[in-house]
Amino acid sequence: MALAGHADGAGRRSRLRQYQAELLERMQAARSSAGARVAQLGVQCGGQRLLLDLTQTGEVLPLGALCPVPWTQPWYLGLANVRGSLTGVIDLGLYLGQGPTTRAAQARLVSFAARLGLPCALLAERVYGLRHAADMDNLGEQLRDAEGALWTALDLATVAQDARFYQVGL
Repeated sequence: MALAGHADGAGRRSRLRQYQAELLERMQAARSSAGARVAQLGVQCGGQRLLLDLTQTGEVLPLGALCPVPWTQPWYLGLANVRGSLTGVIDLGLYLGQGPTTRAAQARLVSFAARLGLPCALLAERVYGLRHAADMDNLGEQLRDAEGALWTALDLATVAQDARFYQVGL
């Protein structure tokens, strides 16, 4: 009985690794496609669907254990070990005033690109994969996809330059 559960868990991990590898390949192809349509990474944080520029995102990682840091803002969730480096994790939903990001089975960490100079990741309730803003209706501050879902483009570089972002202490 325990072996069957172990095999099922191993199969899930294998499928997750395969999905992550395929997503990484598509993200890298989208980054390097000169003249191609610009793609963004679609994520959900705090109940809001966001489009992140691929040049500003790093890896999409499973949500592992977080080490809380006392006396920090509610949106600063703590530290995660990402490939041997300490990475600060933020709840972007709380930071943006949208409400907390749910930590469910689909939750992932999306790291900031190294070029932004911050060892940081955001908690995403869900990662939708690549999206093309050019395929959506522009409603001013938001975009509407073919299914009617509303999306907001978010510039992580702007977030990373916000003075409030550096004030994690209470």
